Amino acid sequence: MVGHWHSLFLHSAIKSYPITVPCSSDRMLQKSLTNSSDVIIYDLEDSVPPSAADKDGARNRLTGFLSSYAESELPHPSRSAVRLNAINTPHFRKDVAQAFRLPHIRTFVLPKIHSPQDLHHVSRELYTHSQLQNDTSRNDAPIEFVASIESARAMYNLGAIASWQSEYGPQIGGKLSALLFAAEDYCADTSVIRTPSRRELLYTRSQIAITARAFGLQAIDMVCVNYKDLDYLREECQDGRELGFTGKQAIHPTQVDIIQNTFVPTAKGIRAAKILEQMEKAHASQRGAIGLATEGGPTEMIDAPMIKQAENIIRIAKAAGLPIPS
Repeated sequence: MVGHWHSLFLHSAIKSYPITVPCSSDRMLQKSLTNSSDVIIYDLEDSVPPSAADKDGARNRLTGFLSSYAESELPHPSRSAVRLNAINTPHFRKDVAQAFRLPHIRTFVLPKIHSPQDLHHVSRELYTHSQLQNDTSRNDAPIEFVASIESARAMYNLGAIASWQSEYGPQIGGKLSALLFAAEDYCADTSVIRTPSRRELLYTRSQIAITARAFGLQAIDMVCVNYKDLDYLREECQDGRELGFTGKQAIHPTQVDIIQNTFVPTAKGIRAAKILEQMEKAHASQRGAIGLATEGGPTEMIDAPMIKQAENIIRIAKAAGLPIPS
């Protein structure tokens, strides 16, 4: 799983395209200082060889890198995340201990989350370290979790995962902020055969997007592995957006612009402002619906459900810093 996603935290700003940086590479860590992606995911998992020596080296390399620069020189903490090794690996506890001591890191990307018990396991580790260190520095910034959905068990437990809350409260035990779909891991676990049509993943993707929405989480769509085929990427982005995903992972920087353009409203797409303006006039005239002409198309009936959609578009556009037509 590697990642660019739209909107890691809606409460702070729109995050369209994070990029994963292997902590096994000094060169890649240095390049993260000038990377324009919305979120930098410092990776301790798949991009690092599996030996204990390599994992220890990656952990120490990340710590040394973050401590060798002034905070103003590093990506803002709201743009910084770390992907830990899975909870069933011998590397997990060291990952949590070291990541917890990095005040610059506010988000843990958690691979192979199969059940809410897995999130409790992470939360208890977090709580243990907060008690050992008597830490109070994070009182105003709870660590956020991104749960990676990678298995049949995870899909079976999806609602329970999405509704998870720490037994210690979010300030100490962490807070779930997103569900992320790791399609290749999921197919390996379930024997689903990947095809260019993506039909075999329609149910799974729909369930993840809707369940995330039900519990106020971000829904991050799968990687497009055909990274050189930008037309295919554009199509995959579009159907992810239509399914209700709020963002998408990517595997290469060339995919960033297409992902961003799909998930952040364009100026033309902010027709929503006109809808809201016309509905205000309709309500002033004691009407509950209006007809609004589409550009080069038929007149559409606008009523209460479409107002809610328009308000969502305006909210996203404002968070992305886009101009809103008067």
